[in-house]
Amino acid sequence: MEAYGSAFKGKKVLITGGLGFIGSTLARRLVDLRADVVLVDSLIPEYGGNLFNIAGIEDRVRVNIADVRDEYSMDYLVRGQDYLFNLAGQTSHLDSMREPYTDLEINCRAQLSILEACRKHNRNIKIVFASTRQIYGVPDYLPVDERHLLHPTDVNGVNKMAGEWYHIVYNNVYGIRACALRLTNTIGPRMRVRDARQTFLGWWIRQIIEGQEIQVFGDGTQLRDFNDVDDAVDAFLRAAAHEEANGKVFNLGSAEVISLKDLAALLVDLHGKGEFRIVPFPEDRKRIDIGHYYGDYTAIRQALGWAPRVPLREGLARTLAYYTKHAAHYWELSP
Repeated sequence: MEAYGSAFKGKKVLITGGLGFIGSTLARRLVDLRADVVLVDSLIPEYGGNLFNIAGIEDRVRVNIADVRDEYSMDYLVRGQDYLFNLAGQTSHLDSMREPYTDLEINCRAQLSILEACRKHNRNIKIVFASTRQIYGVPDYLPVDERHLLHPTDVNGVNKMAGEWYHIVYNNVYGIRACALRLTNTIGPRMRVRDARQTFLGWWIRQIIEGQEIQVFGDGTQLRDFNDVDDAVDAFLRAAAHEEANGKVFNLGSAEVISLKDLAALLVDLHGKGEFRIVPFPEDRKRIDIGHYYGDYTAIRQALGWAPRVPLREGLARTLAYYTKHAAHYWELSP
């Protein structure tokens, strides 16, 4: 299957969460494909948007600072767009437990507002929604495929599950072409590393560069899979370009599976220095931990020809190099 050909050339593309990690990387690829790109981001400090993420392409994209919870803004922004990559969301599992109503507003009500804007003002748009493996909760079996029961362990997982299915319902009922990608851990340049809100690995990367000890919660044997951000972007573009994806949900994933303690050791090896320690789970994290997880991505490979191509070691090395060079734009280094 041809990946996307000229599907995006001259097309109008809207990316919510466009100044974030995956959104900005997607924007870079789309401008190379000669798309007309608009980025929507609230730039709320807790959610990962960063203007430095589009350094070098500022004059090739348009930026609209808006909150997806503002239905009037979304009514205007979706008009005339050919594609919508819907990446805006609250991703912190702990924050969702501490502030469940905020998570509900962003991951449920805002998603309905976006879809209603499309229903009223642009039914021809194609939408790809960024969902998450968190909706599966503690796996009943491994690898996890799309037929696995959904039983999330936290408020974020419940709300992301609802946000995903709003998209599928609007596809099925209103004919607004939409699909969802259930992302696993995604790594690469421009990920949030200021704290552990969005990803534990981003926080580990900051710690190792600053010379701090990495703390691995639990016994360190928990298994995970990882996708490089370039592979994740490829999946989004394939899902947008091909009608076979409409109304579907797809897992991303990797054939490389690694334990958390081996991942920490790999980071130390790649950085050339550093240390890590196995520590007990903080109680608030232990209650929502999912244990082992790695996904089965057979469905998207068969339907869209997608498979991860960037090895974990290569992706981690590239990520470490990026933050070693650009740390000042993502955090203030400790003295």
